[in-house]
Amino acid sequence: MTYQLEVCIDNIESLLYAVEGGATRIELCSSLALGGLTPSAGFMMQAAKHSQVPVYAMVRPRQGDFLYSAPEVEIMAQDITIAANMGMDGVVLGLLTQDGRLDIDNLTTLISQAQQLGLGVTFHRAFDQCSNTVEALEQLINLGCERVLTSGLANSAFAGIECLEKLHQQAKGRISIMAGAGISPDNVAHIIAKTGITELHLSGKTTRQSAMSFRAPQAKMGAEDTDDYVVPVTDQNTINHTAMKIRAAINKP
Repeated sequence: MTYQLEVCIDNIESLLYAVEGGATRIELCSSLALGGLTPSAGFMMQAAKHSQVPVYAMVRPRQGDFLYSAPEVEIMAQDITIAANMGMDGVVLGLLTQDGRLDIDNLTTLISQAQQLGLGVTFHRAFDQCSNTVEALEQLINLGCERVLTSGLANSAFAGIECLEKLHQQAKGRISIMAGAGISPDNVAHIIAKTGITELHLSGKTTRQSAMSFRAPQAKMGAEDTDDYVVPVTDQNTINHTAMKIRAAINKP
């Protein structure tokens, strides 16, 4: 049985750590602290150049909800074209209507565009904010999405494990259910055993200290409680240990 371990990253330094740790696919983002936004064209180009595994680019023009205006949808369409031109293998997106259903009209247009450009499509955790996930899953299958990233409608995949199992059963191999949010070496084997899901998603984040020798005490670049001299990066050991636990769980007699 095969598996996929997708690692989300928001800087090029983390790409090497993720791949060497055992990632089989990369979700490329900016601003993971905000849930992930669209990465820059330069970041996409460098990731495509250096990655040995497929790279999917997040297409999310802003933080906040997934109810998008016409100009925002146009931005997403342009970013899908850029992702294809920069060598991405796929895109990750999600759009909802005001009442929490899938934005079928815009999704149809954007997914068709991505497919015509040779890109795979993942529907992200906007799914966990849908008002009717049973209906939404069938619609995503009909739209031709490859997979849905979900925590099982909970704050973490572990907490949503019962829902994940039901979604996996509903999918019946027509679309992949990818479990994400709070995946770790400590819980991944249990999630696989309980749900049957073999696509897992995590960031494995840690931090490193800046190499700056001069550290200005003033002029914060962001929120007051953010340390500008701490750099978030992917923890290669966490990815490696998670990958090992996945392999052991899948190959268990």
